Amino acid sequence: MNDVIKIANCSGFYGDKLSAALEMVEGGPIDVLTGDYLAELTMAILYGQKMKRNTGYVGTFLKQVQQVLKPCMEKNIKIVSNAGGLNPSAMAEAIKEIAKELNLDVKVAYIDGDDLAPRMKELQAEGEAFVNMDTGANLADNKNHLLTANAYLGAWGIKEALDQGADIVICPRVTDAAVVIGPAAWKFNWQRTDYDALAGALAAGHVIECGQQATGGNYAFFQEVPSFDNPGYPIAEIEANGNFTVTKHPGTAGLVSVGTVKSQLLYEIGDPAYKNPDVIGHFDTLNIEQAGDDRVYVSGCRGSCPPPSHKVCINTQGGFRNGFEVMITGLDIEAKAKVLSDAFFNNIGGKEQFDDVSIELIRCDKENPQVNEEAFARLRIIAKSSDKDLVGRMFNAKFIEIGLANIPGFGPVNPIGNGAAFLVYWPTLVDSQYITERVYINDEVIEVTPTNQLDLEPVRHQVVPANVPTAPSGETVSIPFGRLFGTRSGDKGGCANVGVWATSEAAYGFLHEYLTVDRLKTLMPETAGLEIVRYDLANIHSLNFFIKGILEEGVASSGRMDPQAKSMGEYLRAKTIEVPVSLTKHLNLV
Repeated sequence: MNDVIKIANCSGFYGDKLSAALEMVEGGPIDVLTGDYLAELTMAILYGQKMKRNTGYVGTFLKQVQQVLKPCMEKNIKIVSNAGGLNPSAMAEAIKEIAKELNLDVKVAYIDGDDLAPRMKELQAEGEAFVNMDTGANLADNKNHLLTANAYLGAWGIKEALDQGADIVICPRVTDAAVVIGPAAWKFNWQRTDYDALAGALAAGHVIECGQQATGGNYAFFQEVPSFDNPGYPIAEIEANGNFTVTKHPGTAGLVSVGTVKSQLLYEIGDPAYKNPDVIGHFDTLNIEQAGDDRVYVSGCRGSCPPPSHKVCINTQGGFRNGFEVMITGLDIEAKAKVLSDAFFNNIGGKEQFDDVSIELIRCDKENPQVNEEAFARLRIIAKSSDKDLVGRMFNAKFIEIGLANIPGFGPVNPIGNGAAFLVYWPTLVDSQYITERVYINDEVIEVTPTNQLDLEPVRHQVVPANVPTAPSGETVSIPFGRLFGTRSGDKGGCANVGVWATSEAAYGFLHEYLTVDRLKTLMPETAGLEIVRYDLANIHSLNFFIKGILEEGVASSGRMDPQAKSMGEYLRAKTIEVPVSLTKHLNLV
């Protein structure tokens, strides 16, 4: 086996399993322990904490450090995490205090340079418009109060910290994969132009960043997973050329298979030319193969030089919202929903006074119901306003007032809120000339310049489309889409992606021809009026659909039942389609 660096991820989000860090350290040999805690929404949550308690970092990570610091020092395991959030310097100081309490000599480094909020006016004066990547709107035309603005930093600051002997590197808003790319670049002393190796590490970071989603969690074919009783967390064993093996500690539950890795590779991506401030990884060039029990080998990912800009996560104060759900029962569901919603808005003074109103009728009722619950549909109404009073207590009171004066079977569910504030996510870009990473270690500050500012010769890999097998034909049969195809879906700001992979080469031939954008809109009618981009990844028998605007202005402000689009893939798998009988011979359709 080639020399490898074993990088283990113990967290996929803020709130993930607290004991996972210690389990990864004690479960088997690893070289680096990483943790990813920062979603777009998390940055806004940390902003609130910083304002109230002057923290702004992921406090639970300190509890994990308390548990693992001693064994990590004994085993020479490096710790790299983005748990520093909005205040990496304060977290670094807190970790130094923990080390002091444990009587350990620990070299702690932290990174900053991501926070653009204090510089926004200056940057706008320089010509940075901060155009919304989803809507095309200019930030200057947005009247919301800006809360946070953080550039996604890359991996070279992490490598620099490790080169300087850091035992722990505390990061701010870096890309999710940076905490994997940085240690790999340090291990193998990769240079800025080692784009293929960097692209491989980028793919590795993307696969393991969401923790147990790579080891069987949220997996479409969940019946393949032997057990969900304490699944292991993923480990990437990265080689000097960037190829890597995904695995987990022995004796843990879950599953590492071509399917689990492929589904995570498709998670929350758009173009398979996956952009990062250090490299563009071409996910439509790599190969995935089973290399043993719970071992999947990923190889051949090609890389190009990074784009000229850094992505920026901006969160703004969007206003206030309130809403409610009502169970509507029995006959004439649609007529009852209209009567109720009209009466409510007439009672409160009309829809036009609100900035936005969402009325959604969710039909989960059945014809000739066998039990009471099968007669229910749900009416969901949400209103937004910059005036908190409009969606405050009076909003709830006007809803309650009609309880005895409206439709039969009136069945209120608890109100969604009481005029609660909501946030608006604003994804955008900034020219990388305005970004400098700063590494703080040994009372020294080291500045790290982004790769695209080093006047290096551009390297752009030209992807050669993989061969697509001929679609089978012949007699057809009706089956659920998900019997042949797996999916993984998720949010990308106000957009969503639905990745689809086929379970065989022949099935991919059918999928490639069958599942056009128009067909997807037919299968998922709520997307009919939206722009959808289809990307082909024939190398892994997959398609990816990027659905623009379906989540409105992002997770925090979306009025959808599923604001993170986690269920969209499984929704698609439930659709009945016609497929050639030849594709179903291995299925038990009885």
